[in-house]
Amino acid sequence: MRIATWNVNSVKQRVPRLLPWLDQRKPDVVCLQETKLADDAFTALLGDELAGRGYEVALNGELQWNGVAILSKVGLDDVVVGLPGAPGFPHPEARAVSATCGGIRVHSLYVPNGRTPDSDHYKYKLAWLATLRDVVEKGPTDVLVCGDINIAPADADLFDPEAYIGQTHVTAPERQALADLHALGLRDVVRERWPNERVFTYWDYRAGMFHKDLGMRIDLQLASGAVADRVKAAWVDRLARKGTGPSDHAPVMVDLDDAPDGDIGPMVPPPSGKPAKKGSAKLPQGQ
Repeated sequence: MRIATWNVNSVKQRVPRLLPWLDQRKPDVVCLQETKLADDAFTALLGDELAGRGYEVALNGELQWNGVAILSKVGLDDVVVGLPGAPGFPHPEARAVSATCGGIRVHSLYVPNGRTPDSDHYKYKLAWLATLRDVVEKGPTDVLVCGDINIAPADADLFDPEAYIGQTHVTAPERQALADLHALGLRDVVRERWPNERVFTYWDYRAGMFHKDLGMRIDLQLASGAVADRVKAAWVDRLARKGTGPSDHAPVMVDLDDAPDGDIGPMVPPPSGKPAKKGSAKLPQGQ
């Protein structure tokens, strides 16, 4: 079973990339984030195309912002829209949907960004993550938490840790919230597969960050033990970030039980450039 998670940064804008990608990679389960469409608009746009490819669809969308989805060829049972008990900002946002697919409880998540440390949005992010931990703890044993988690697990998941000093995504409370999920037995299957390699999933559109491979790893698949033990390949589909009209995120791919393309990775294709020296590049907003 192939499971993918991808922040498409507007599914309407990404249709010319998404549909060929589904045909090429043939994932059995796809978790999408930042769909930025209300549910009826999503269905009108893609319902027939997805049904024709054999996908059932679970949606949690809203106009213009946020939005998540699960596409599944292996069943879509016990769908829960939203994260029960989660705080809003100030109202509940379309950031979570979960369902049982092929016997695994799959969560598609778009975790709040946090904006700036100690802001109200940052506090909202931490409270939202605490609720996620509670939901996962009370849920089924076989679970896969997928999505744009908006946390870089470690400094190794950044092109240069110094560039992120004072930014969200890297603070100790955020990383502790992620550690709290790991404490439930969830395993970061990409990093587990590639413990020492340079792996990113997000590159800012600006300042040539992608072509310079100045990225960060914030899109994750966290699997419970029995699911993680089934992993045969875990990789980032960097090809989907290249070319015309891409998202600023790349899909994260996990193959269970069988790896149709072999044990490939960590990034496919790998970047051609050499890693930047520490201190030689800054985040675009700091330039």
